[in-house]
Parts: sequence; structure tokens; C-alpha cells
Amino acid sequence: MNILGLARHGLNDVEQIFVIGVLITAFISLLYAWLLRGNVLNKDKGTAKMQEVWNAIREGADSYLKSQLKTILPGIALLTIAMFLSVYIVPPSKEALHEFPNNTSLIIAVGRTIAFIMGASFSLLVGQLGMRMAIQANVRAASAAKRSLNESLSIAYYAGTITGMLTDGLGLFGGTVIFVVFGTAAPDALLGFGFGGTLLALFMRVGGGIYTKAADVGADLVGKVEKDIPEDDPRNAAVVADLVGDNVGDCAGMAADIFESYEVTIVSGLILGLALVSITGELKWIVYPLVIRAIGVISSILGTFTVPIWVRFPIKFLRAHDAEEAMFRSYEVSSFNTILWAFVLAILYAHEWKLAMLTTIGVGLAVAFNPLTSYFTATKRPPVQDIVKSTKTGPATTILTGLSVGMESSVYALLVIAITFVFAVLLYYNSPPVYVLYAVAMIGIGMLSHTGNNVAMDSYGPISDNANGIAEMSWHDMEDDETKKARQIMADLDAVGNTTKAITKGVAIASAVIAAVSLFASFITDVARVEIQLGLPVIDSIRVSDTKVFIGLLLGGALPWLFSSLSIRAVSRAAGQIVEEVRNQFRIPGIMEGTKKPDYARVVAISTRSAQKELIPLATIAVLLPLIVGLVLRVEALGGFLAGVIVSGQLLAVFMANAGGAWDNAKKAIEDEPRDLAANTGKGSERHKAGVVGDTVGDPLKDTAGPALNPMIKVVNLVSLIAAPVIVKYEGNLGVVGWIVIVILLAGVVWAIRQSNRTVPELQ
Repeated sequence: MNILGLARHGLNDVEQIFVIGVLITAFISLLYAWLLRGNVLNKDKGTAKMQEVWNAIREGADSYLKSQLKTILPGIALLTIAMFLSVYIVPPSKEALHEFPNNTSLIIAVGRTIAFIMGASFSLLVGQLGMRMAIQANVRAASAAKRSLNESLSIAYYAGTITGMLTDGLGLFGGTVIFVVFGTAAPDALLGFGFGGTLLALFMRVGGGIYTKAADVGADLVGKVEKDIPEDDPRNAAVVADLVGDNVGDCAGMAADIFESYEVTIVSGLILGLALVSITGELKWIVYPLVIRAIGVISSILGTFTVPIWVRFPIKFLRAHDAEEAMFRSYEVSSFNTILWAFVLAILYAHEWKLAMLTTIGVGLAVAFNPLTSYFTATKRPPVQDIVKSTKTGPATTILTGLSVGMESSVYALLVIAITFVFAVLLYYNSPPVYVLYAVAMIGIGMLSHTGNNVAMDSYGPISDNANGIAEMSWHDMEDDETKKARQIMADLDAVGNTTKAITKGVAIASAVIAAVSLFASFITDVARVEIQLGLPVIDSIRVSDTKVFIGLLLGGALPWLFSSLSIRAVSRAAGQIVEEVRNQFRIPGIMEGTKKPDYARVVAISTRSAQKELIPLATIAVLLPLIVGLVLRVEALGGFLAGVIVSGQLLAVFMANAGGAWDNAKKAIEDEPRDLAANTGKGSERHKAGVVGDTVGDPLKDTAGPALNPMIKVVNLVSLIAAPVIVKYEGNLGVVGWIVIVILLAGVVWAIRQSNRTVPELQ
């Protein structure tokens, strides 16, 4: 048998059938997304007033994405050329020579370049199509709330599932096609695929995060604190920009973020799997992760399909009490199915039960982050209740308590990840180190096997939030019983969305760390391979006792702090402009009285310009700094740099995400209290104002700086992995040209920092 020429890669008949099955599964995922899309679009879009608000959100989001694409295309074009040329610096790998004995470098260069473009395009498609689907769903979910909770939930969740299935389908298709074409030389091309997806995710995370939080902070500070009006009051000029931001930040940004984690774990898994193939001569180390990903896709389809069913389950004691419980049950369905078939595959095909255990550990890690994140961010849990109590003594104690919650949560999140690594070590205790490194990569693949569920839960959050906002702006003057019931449905679904967003942020951060550790392992393996090719001494570890390595470790640990500082400062500057704009518009006669419509487009324009300004500078820092460290301090120091980025980035990202989530829910807990200004409870009270200040401080942490660290960590690792062969070849022999290159790179970093610190000019 020789399906699609797979026999030339050494695959036996069963393995060829598996690979074809993986490709078919990718198409099934995309087909499921298409069918769900038709189901959502067939729903009613509501009243003319609802569609008016919806159109303003849609136009603002479209405008932002077009502006973003114009900003990033020149950078993508430049890096496409770099991808092509990167292959020519060092000799091709022996796997590449085996697969393509003629014109090897040219074929690999073209392959890596096409893979880079494909990865970037897929990441862009997932983000853009997912966001557009979310916008189509928000008004329909709001309209459905007047009919039933289950219909509204189904629309919001299935629209999020579309994004999840796009992530699954395109990620699985891209990685598998590259393997089909390149065989054992696939890692050379997959580096381009992973880097393209990660870079686009960084752009979308940074831009979307700055946009959404600038608008949100500006809207809250003036609307809630100064004017004491509801969150989505149509008199607030920033409210449409805030609703647009939910889509470009949480939908487009998160979808691209998880997609690139999905890509990167496959890249690192196949690189390390190839190392095991060279030791054992068995291709199961490459085929198994591809098939597990396919099993995960089928499991996600089964799980996501059951969410509305749990809400109306005919047996009462099995029926879900709310939307959150229905989603968690769907995740359990997916998890059970994946673990079951993982053991079947591992035992009957790979004859290695440990592989199934690694998948189980990965799935368990994803599940573990649900209660862990929920404990530190849920309104009824002690950490958030402590923040609520601290609001009695003002904003300062509110902020201090939230900081302590975030710091503590980061420790436990790191501990959970460390425990999974211990399991990997124990499973392959007496095996060569590469087995343990491969085990870590397999844990990452297991953790992201239910990406469809994760993205569906995350996208559901902004969709329900937008739907609630559309309802608030459209029904603010309606008080009939049907409208009151619909408002309560939307409020309940929105509250669930806050929890699911916090949980999926935790999963995204953990997946970023696992993926980065896998890439770090791939870095050591790849450096050793190049050193063998060039006849140089081979390093098999990173020595922290080496002064240059320790310097790299320090610089790596500092990078996430610099990156976060520039991101938060960008939000602060843009929010300041929006505050002034909203204040000015409230001074216009008729705005506060509701007889004159605010200029929503002006605030949207401020947010868009502020976000676009930061895209290239922040990406420049992430791409250039590891190159400088590697060229100046050499490749082992670059390994220390990567270790510093991973540890510091994980702790900081979880701290910011959970502190921000806890502040947000503490504010919501106060808003749910009966309004009694004399008793200092409910909306408008001094405690509420302190809660709003805490939430405002937390917004750029949890939705801008924290999430942006996920792709940043992986961009740094992938740049290092791609550049490692070049650094190894020219170690100690840079020459004049090499030092000129270093000076140019340093100038680029300085320019990027100065550019990020420049003030955005005012709109005229």
C-alpha cells in the first residue's frame, strides 16, 4: 500500500490509514463548523433597534481588523524572506537529505516559507472568522433570550464552537499535510508553520487586548464612577467601542492564541518524536500524536454537541442546573472519550501504555485548571469574598487584597504544572533524557486535545457579554414582563461567560508554558543535531553555573516584565484619551438626557489607533532580543534566556490573569447586592466605586498584558529554535559583519521601546 506516497516515509499500511484518517478528521471538524454556522445564521436578529446597535459593533470590528491587517502585512512580508534564507545558513539535516536528496536546501527553504505563510494565514483565519461569527451570534442570542434560555445558550455556545472547530480543523490539517509532504524532514518546515501562527497570535493578542481594555477602562471610569449610569448605557460614548473590544480581544485574540499553542505543541512533539525515531527506528513516536489530535477533535465534537442537551435532559437528577454546569459536563464527555481511545491506540498500535498515561495527564491538567482558576476568581469563593470585604476601607485595600490573591494563585498554578512534569519523569525514569522531553510534549498535546471545547467556552464569554450589552442598549426603556425575563436570562448567561473566560485564560497560560517547555527541549535537541553536523562539541544541558548562561537567565526573566509594562502603559494612555473624549461628549446638551446620540465612532477610532501603534514595536522586541542574546552570549546563554522567559512569564501571566479576574468578580458581587447607599451596598455605593477602581486596574492585566505573554513566550522560543543553527555556526567567529548585525538589532530594540513610549497624537 502506498497512499499519497506515504510509504516512502517508512509508514506501514496501518500507519498510512491512520494518517489519512487524521486528514479526514480535520475535514469533519471544518464541516461541523460549517453546519453550526448555518444553524446560527438562520436565527432571528431581533428588532430594528437591536440591529442598529449590532451594526455599529460589526462596523467597528471590521474597521479594526482591516487596519490591523495593513499594519502587520509589511512585517509578515519581511519575515517570509527571512524564513526562506534561514535554511541556507547551515547544512540540511540528514532527514532532509534522506527525503530530498536533490536540491535539498531549496526544497526545505520553499517548504518552510510556505508553511510560515500557511501558519500565519490559518491563525488569521481562525481569529477573523471566529470574531465575525461571534458578531453574527451576539444579536441573535439577545433576540433568542425573549424566547428561552436554552435557545440563547445554544446560539452563543455553538457560535463559539465554530471557532473551536476551525482551530481544530485547520491546526490538524496544516500539521498533517506538512508531515505527508516532508515525512521525517517535517520539523524543518513545521518550524515555519508554528512561527507564522504564533506571530499572528501575538499581533492579535496585543492589538485586541489594548483596544478592548482602553475602551472598557474609559467607559467604566466615566460612566460608572463619575456619572453613576449602567455599564452598557447608550448615553456613554465608549460603550460601542467596549463591545467591539470584546470581539477583537477575547474572540479574535484568544482564538489565534490557542490555535498557535495547538500548532506549537505538534511542532515540538514531532521534533522530539523524530529524535526517538532515530533511536528506536519506530515511527509510532510521530504517528501517535497526530492520531491523538484527531481523537481529540472527535471528542470535542461529541462534547460540544451535548451542551444544550444537558440543560433540558429528561432525567431530572442528571439535568444541568445552569449553563456553566452544562459546559463542564460536555468537557467531561470529551475527556472520557479521549482517554478511552488513547489507551486503545497506545496498547494495540504503539504497544506503549505510557503514551496513553501522558495523554491522560495532559487532559487531567486541563481539567485541573477549572477548579483552580475558579477558586481564585469565582464570586462565592474566599479569595474574591476577601476582596469584597476590603472594599469597605477603600480602593487601596481593594487593590492590595487583589494583588495578594493573584500572587498566591500563580504559585499553585506553577505547582500543578511542576507535578505533571514529575509524572513525566517517573514514567520514563530509567530512560534516556529525550524520552522525558518527549513525554512533556505529549502532555501538552493531551492538554490541548479538547481545543474545540476550550475555544467554545472562551468565545461564549464575549458573545454573551455582547448580547447582554445589545439588550441593555436596545431595551433600556422597556419594562414589560417579557423584557424583564429576557434581561435576567442574558444576565445569567453573561455571568457564566465571566467564569468560562477566566478558566480558559488559565488553560491558555498553562498550555503556553507546556508548549514553551516542549520548544525548550526541542531547542537543546536541535542545537545538538547541528553541532554534530558541524563537528563541534555537543551540549546536552544548560549550565546555570556558567556566568554567561546566568546573564541570559536574568535577561530572559526581565523580558516579560518589560513586555507587560509597555502593554499596560499603552492601555493607560489610550484610556486617558477615551476618558477625556467621553467627558467632553457628556458636556454636549442632550447626551445625558438621552435626546442626542453620542459619537461612538470617534471613540472606536481612538481605540483602533492606539492598538495599531503598539503592534510592530512589541513584536520587534520579542523577535530581536533572543537573537541579540544568542549572538553576543552564544547558544548556551540563549538556552538560559529561554528558561528565564518561561519561568518569569508563567508566574507573571497567571498573577495578572487571576488578580484581574478576582477584581472583576468582586465588583460584580457588589453589583448583585441590593442598592442601598445608606448601608453602603450595591451599585453607586462607595464600596462599589472601590470595586470599580480594582476592576479598572485589573482589566489591562487580565485582558491585555497577561494573555499577550502567552504568544510572546512562544515567539521567543520559536525565534531561538529557528536561529539556533545560525548561532551555533558563527559562535566565536562573528567578524565585523556579525557585530554590525548585532548593532542593527540593538538599534531595532531601542527604537521599539521608544516607539511604544511615544504618546498617540490626539484626534482632530
